[in-house]
Parts: sequence; C-alpha cells; structure tokens
Amino acid sequence: MTRSAPVALSLELRQAAGQNRVFVSLPAGTVPFAPQAGAEGGAAWVELPFELAVQQGRLGTDVPAYAAQGHRLSLTLGPGIGGVRAQFWPAVGSWPPGLVLDLLPVGSEGASIQPRSASQPGPAVAASPAPLPRATPAVPAPAVPTSPKAGPVRASIVLDPGHGGIDPGMTSRWVREADVNLDVALRTARALEAHGVAVTLTRRNDSHLNPDKATDLNLRSRMATTGQVSAFVSVHVNAAASPAAQGIETYYFGQPLAVQGRSLALRENGGGDVGAALTDQAARSAQGVLGDLLSQTKLSFSRRLAALVQAELVAATGAQNRGVRTDAFYVIRSPTTPAILTELGFGSSPAEGPRLASAEYRQRQADALARAVLRFLNAR
Repeated sequence: MTRSAPVALSLELRQAAGQNRVFVSLPAGTVPFAPQAGAEGGAAWVELPFELAVQQGRLGTDVPAYAAQGHRLSLTLGPGIGGVRAQFWPAVGSWPPGLVLDLLPVGSEGASIQPRSASQPGPAVAASPAPLPRATPAVPAPAVPTSPKAGPVRASIVLDPGHGGIDPGMTSRWVREADVNLDVALRTARALEAHGVAVTLTRRNDSHLNPDKATDLNLRSRMATTGQVSAFVSVHVNAAASPAAQGIETYYFGQPLAVQGRSLALRENGGGDVGAALTDQAARSAQGVLGDLLSQTKLSFSRRLAALVQAELVAATGAQNRGVRTDAFYVIRSPTTPAILTELGFGSSPAEGPRLASAEYRQRQADALARAVLRFLNAR
C-alpha cells in the first residue's frame, strides 16, 4: 500500500469582510472535512486529516509564526488575537479548496475556540473590501463532489430564469431571452448543488407560472419569502434599440437613477400597460423602504450580492461593465430576502448576441454566478 506524500501548505494573511483571515490552500481534490481548532496560551492550532510537510514561517504581526508538522498546523497569535475559527472552503471555479481561519480578537465571541462544523456557513474566502480574484474562463473548473453534502455551505436559494411560456422576453436573430435565462439558471443550479446548496428554480422548462403577468411575478417572488431562503437571483438578457449597446449590469431593488429612465424595468415587469402598472407599484414600494429597518438590512445584503455577481460575471466574460444599479423590478421587491436581477448582456447586440447563443459562454456565466453566490453565502 502506497502512502500519500505529506502535503505542503500555502498560507496567506489577508483582510476580507473587514477582518484579518488566514487563507490556507489545499491540493485539488481534497475531500471536504470539518477542521478541529483550539487555542491556549497565545497559540492556536488546527488539526487536519492528512499528514503535512514540515514547514514554518511568519505572516505578520497577527501571526508572527506558524509551523506545520504531523497532522497539525500551529499558529503563534499576535497581540489582541484570542483564537481562530476554522472552516473548509470547497473548490470553486479556478480556486483550489482550502481552509479559512478567522483571527478572533481577545474577548470576542468564539475566541475561546469552538470548532466549526463543515455544515455551518462561514465567512467568505474574499469579500468586499478585499479584491475579487480574476476568473480564468479558459481553464475548466476542478472536479467537485456531486453529493449535495459535499461542501460546507448549507443554504437555500431561488434562481429565477426570467420570462418563459407565453412571455419569451427579448428576441433577436441570435437569441430568445427565455431560453438563455433558463439554460444559464440550470447550469448555475448544477454548480451550486454540487457544493451543497439547495436550489429552487422558478421554472425548469419553457413555461410561465401564470398567464397573468402580475400573478406570474408574484408567484416567483413569493418563492423567496417561504422557508429559509438566503438569496433570490433573477436571470435576464438585455435589449436596446441601438446595436452598439452591450455589457453586463446587475440590479437590486430601489428607485432608478434619474439618468436610467424606466424602460428596462417596465419591459422586465411585463411591458405595455401591465408593465407600467407593476413598475408604478414597485416604485411606490421602493419609496417606503428607507423607513423600514428590515428592508434596509435586506437591501444592504442585496447590494453586496449584486456587487459580487457583477464582478464575477465581468471577470469571467470580459464584457463591458455597466455596473451595479437600483431599479423598481417587481420580482425582487420582497422585503425579507436578499434579491437581485442580473442582465447577462444585450441579445440585440451583434457582438453579444452570438456570444449569448454559445453554450461555452453560458457555462462561463453560470460558473461566475455560482462563484458569486457561494461567496455571498459564506460572507453573511
């Protein structure tokens, strides 16, 4: 029987989500595990289920020294650090699997060290203000376990492929929006489910939920307010009269910027008189959000999710970055769940239309959406 070679760790100290964290890269294919951690006398340790190569080094004032030997990674804690909290992070896209070690201030909750179960969501590997890693679209993502229990994230999200059935959305010589939305959502769902996220799709085929547009959008939105849903992501394709218009933009709920106009929200809300009525209703709801603490908290999370999705999509595709915006989309007006709507590109564009018709391009977008959602779930 051959014995596996000891694993050499790569450690990096970075600030993410306003907190110093140690990122420990592990070999591709590492089976998810629940790291055991402890602290005593100014030092912390993390136990790993495989043998480590002997190594030592330092990571700055917060971790003036570390050492790996046997199955244990030991860290000397700097002034003001009372312990660590460890979680396993699965491979996502081009990122390898690894551990995230939160450095806990003395006296903070958990500084006495409680091991984190692999089934509990933890902090993001990187979130604002840390820069997002650039996606590497040309490199296939590492193989990931197919079991829903493969990763540490245990959350439920709703993916909403916009339009469908009697409502095809935008159409052009290259794409039909309802088809692109569904294909990208299905691909995203598979990627998330492989990392242990429970995914509800508002539709799984070319169908509407109700022939009445207001009822259809209400049924979609209500899926985000039942049970323990962590996020609602509505997937769409943009269109414009000008063939020069292109790029990706992501929205969370609110009043539109003065320069935006209302044509996009009106179209995505159903168009015509129905779309106008639903947009007016959603806009009135947006006016009342500022006075509601629960809604403000939801919008804060929605803004964070929108920023992650926008950055990952642009990084993966190289598309023009049209930014994160607010608008009165009826389907994401839910006051209790972080909710966003992303426009994957302009199907009306001679440049982007053919790309959106490509299965390879849609897969890149789906992988980017999955990366963003996983990072969001672990940053809350």
